[in-house]
Amino acid sequence: MRSAQTVEGGLSAQSTSGYANAKDAEAASGRLAWPVKLFLAGLVIPWIMPLGSLSLSVYRIVLLTAVLPCIFLLLRGKAGPVRVPDIGLFIYSLWAAVSFLLAHGVEGAIQPGGILFVETMGAYLLGRCYIRDAKDFRALAIALTKLVLLIAPFAVVEWATGKKPILLAFGTVFPTVEATLMAPRMGFYRVQGPFDHSILFGLLCGSVLSLTHLIAGKGRSFFARLPFSLGVAFTAILSMSSAPIAGLLLQTGLMSWNAALRKFKARWQLLFGIIFACYLVVEFGSNQTPIQFYISHFTFDKQTGWYRIWIWNYGSASVLAHPLFGIGFGQWARPAWMSDSIDNFWLVVAVRHGIPAVAFLLISILSIMVSVGFKKLDEALEDYRIAYLICIFTYLFVGTTVHFWTAAYAWFLFLLGSGVWLLDAKSDRGTVEAPQKALNSPGSNRGSERSAAVPVFTRFQPRQVAGRREGGAADGSPPMRRPLAPRR
Repeated sequence: MRSAQTVEGGLSAQSTSGYANAKDAEAASGRLAWPVKLFLAGLVIPWIMPLGSLSLSVYRIVLLTAVLPCIFLLLRGKAGPVRVPDIGLFIYSLWAAVSFLLAHGVEGAIQPGGILFVETMGAYLLGRCYIRDAKDFRALAIALTKLVLLIAPFAVVEWATGKKPILLAFGTVFPTVEATLMAPRMGFYRVQGPFDHSILFGLLCGSVLSLTHLIAGKGRSFFARLPFSLGVAFTAILSMSSAPIAGLLLQTGLMSWNAALRKFKARWQLLFGIIFACYLVVEFGSNQTPIQFYISHFTFDKQTGWYRIWIWNYGSASVLAHPLFGIGFGQWARPAWMSDSIDNFWLVVAVRHGIPAVAFLLISILSIMVSVGFKKLDEALEDYRIAYLICIFTYLFVGTTVHFWTAAYAWFLFLLGSGVWLLDAKSDRGTVEAPQKALNSPGSNRGSERSAAVPVFTRFQPRQVAGRREGGAADGSPPMRRPLAPRR
């Protein structure tokens, strides 16, 4: 059986979307590198492993071992050229370490500064270095979908009974993350799963939706991919948290908008225009700021929404009082009746590390999103671009009402790095992998394969043959690209 052949453009409809079944579709995708597999497994293994004075989770151990090799790969050009976000995230990590140093001294800064660097640069570079083409990205989407659906049965048990089967099972071997005890909502328990909090469970599971529907289900009909998408969405809803559910609704809305107006090239400009118009309506037609309006109207509990507004008011005042390096893990000024929790990721970064830190982080993220958004890609890669941007934008949006920490933060940075390969794809003909294994699987219709074949062009330079370039004239004039005859 032939291995998959790399081709540029001109893929037939059969080779891009005609998968007969799930086995053929998976055969056409790539295989994930072992560091990525270990990282994904580590995210859902709740063990806290004692290592000297440190207590490390499994995914942190993976990142600790991978961060230096990934840095060397990047510097040697094995993951494409060094880009603005690579430098921006490094400066962000360095700035955060300095803020810890100023707030807590050398001893108090080493551990949190080192962990933040590993979770930021380690996770980002792991995705940056090991997810390098469409096959890798699709293999990632398939693995994530399987992971969420694997957790789903245990999540249903926790949702209905309040018992935590994942933590109980893993806790028989090593210590795990602490179990959270929260009041039920609508008669059901909020699922924590293998993570630190139910919000993180909903966020991680829900962030996979666009990847599941557009990438893992690529080549299948809408109704064939629908059960997997619904399974991922249902699992995330079991967190009973408003922020992840808002993220699911956002992804569903953006995917529906893209599908409905796919032939309209200015569809995203139109959407941004509508969003800006809504912003103006809230800004000038309401006694609340747009942030206050969103926080107070899109939460399960109105009291929780108003509490988050108080967090924003006092948290932003702390940022203005300590604008450069923040206060580290120090106490921010607030009334005695408020807890020290800040339900806003971007505000947490600014409070702890100062305005420059959150600026470096946002510039790095937005530079990738804008570059990927305006990159000229082959039509075969359009779904990859859309799924990636929707996923990252959802994280940006949800981060205004929740904080990302531990596995959720590392997962976000890994996702961010996993889409940078799109910037290295060919601008005129996106490089994709033809699923030859699916085409040549037992029982496939070889006669229809030959009749449906289209010209395929190699992406390698013609060989020199006896003083002449293959396909070119002896005087050195450029060779004409000619179609390769279909293999039989």
